[in-house]
Amino acid sequence: MTTIHDREEYIEQAYFFRVLRERLQENMPTQEILERIHEEILSTTRLPWAIQFLATELKHSGLLSSGFARLEHYFTPFQSFIVQQSEVDNLRFSLPTALLILQREAEYRAATPTPAGLFVYQFEVLSRNRLGYDLGFQAMARDPFFDADWRDYIDWVRRQVGIVDFADLVYYRSDLYVLEQRRKNATYHPPLPVLFGEKEGKIAKANRRRDPLFLFAALQRQLGYPEVPRPKPPDDTHAKLEELRAKIRELETRLKLVEGEVRGQLDLSELAKPELLKDWPEDD
Repeated sequence: MTTIHDREEYIEQAYFFRVLRERLQENMPTQEILERIHEEILSTTRLPWAIQFLATELKHSGLLSSGFARLEHYFTPFQSFIVQQSEVDNLRFSLPTALLILQREAEYRAATPTPAGLFVYQFEVLSRNRLGYDLGFQAMARDPFFDADWRDYIDWVRRQVGIVDFADLVYYRSDLYVLEQRRKNATYHPPLPVLFGEKEGKIAKANRRRDPLFLFAALQRQLGYPEVPRPKPPDDTHAKLEELRAKIRELETRLKLVEGEVRGQLDLSELAKPELLKDWPEDD
């Protein structure tokens, strides 16, 4: 069972996730990064040992998520889930994106985290990246940062998502809703534990029947909730460049034929050369 770590542990985790992401984007092999980066981590934390284990597990299984899952007493189930989803072939969810998500979560945990802030962040991660609510919420519920009341709430939201407006899920479990009910009935007592503060309730009430992304953004602006990285559209620059190069080669070939014809030196045998025809457009 994962435990809640000291602040210095989360600071080092944030550094690890950031540096791993940056070096992957420089086309460094994951195995090579893991075999060296543990030397940069503060030795008073347990993270250097965890990184060495990840390197060994990656060498044996070929999957980074396998190491995360086996270190369940150190990495949270949600961290393991995020890395695992980045290794699913049919999902457009890259490892650099997963690492940025984990970096921002670790930075939030190293500051002044609240269960409400962590829940909203993780929920938005699932929503924006379409990672699947069922397994995602199950991973969230196993985080030791959430007590029994929060675990019950997470399980309830898992069953209600898509049916009940997310703003209502926040508003009806907030201090604001209780205050409003007590203005009507001084003896009102909420049947379920209150999990969100008055400010969260106000923001949720103002965003009812609207796109949930507006609620996420408002909570980030007003209460300092961590911002979820937005999925980037696929970069097709390389494909466009190759297409442009092929057109240039085609034009060069045609220009040579025209010049040969003008000079009376046209050699039709040149057309039989495969290297000249490989980029020639096919007839419809």
